Amino acid sequence: MPMPHRIQQQVIRRRIQGKQGAARVRELRAALAELPGYRNGPYADLRKWVQAQIAETQSRDRTVHRDTITVRRQGAAQIAVVGAPNAGKSTLLQALSHVQIKTGDYAFTTTRPVPAVIRAGGVHVQLVEIPGLVDGATEDRGGGRALLGVVRNADAIVLCHASESPAHVLRRLADDLQIVGIELPTLVAITKADEGDAGETRQAVAAALARDVPVVAVSVLDDGSLERFRDAVWELTGLSRVFLRKDGVVDREPIALVPPVTVADVAAKIHGELAARCQGARLWGAGASFQGQQVGRAHIVCDGEIVEIIDS
Repeated sequence: MPMPHRIQQQVIRRRIQGKQGAARVRELRAALAELPGYRNGPYADLRKWVQAQIAETQSRDRTVHRDTITVRRQGAAQIAVVGAPNAGKSTLLQALSHVQIKTGDYAFTTTRPVPAVIRAGGVHVQLVEIPGLVDGATEDRGGGRALLGVVRNADAIVLCHASESPAHVLRRLADDLQIVGIELPTLVAITKADEGDAGETRQAVAAALARDVPVVAVSVLDDGSLERFRDAVWELTGLSRVFLRKDGVVDREPIALVPPVTVADVAAKIHGELAARCQGARLWGAGASFQGQQVGRAHIVCDGEIVEIIDS
């Protein structure tokens, strides 16, 4: 007995989330092969929807967009690191990852988006450094249109602002993002915190942005500030971590999902077929009435809990 078609469509949507091009087509074709071959009814409509998604993806992949740059996603989330030229973006990414990025005390050292995978909250998260955006980026000055396209496709934004820079620089950058309709979860990172008064800069930034945005001061010379930045990045993703348990052994690496997370969502993340067979789960953590509590498919799983799927 297949799962209800609406749930199956949600499962497919999650499977293709963040995938592009050939990878998206492969996932869609795999999902299509798993669907019942009904000619009429909801599942027939679902098959048509999947086929339309395949056609749309292939068409989009064949089209060459002059003003588009694509950055292949890695990790649980993709976060654009945005800032004015020489805002310390490259130095920060280099301190957080093993990626070697050309750095210098002059503007426009980086000319193309640079991805780097870091650990935040125990989960792999991709940071993508966007080359310094200049005034007029919304009118494509400095290749701004393509760069803003990368930002638009991200899950969230880190706005980098050097501690010695005037706050109006950040205000102008935030305005440009708003002009082109980019509204994503945002964190402000006051970089080079060892070179200026981070507290004073924090107040100026808050006044300039005129909205409630989390702010973290960071210096590549201060390991503690780098860890605080990682924690802030994890909060920015808005994801929930779930540790999988099987045969009494708990995985060291959690999986990350968009909340609210149900037991069925966890099963679907593991494998589409397991989602169909899942009868519930055993749960360990703060949300369990007792450790090892058996819960149903619709039970909401909290961040950091351990889940063992019950397979039929």
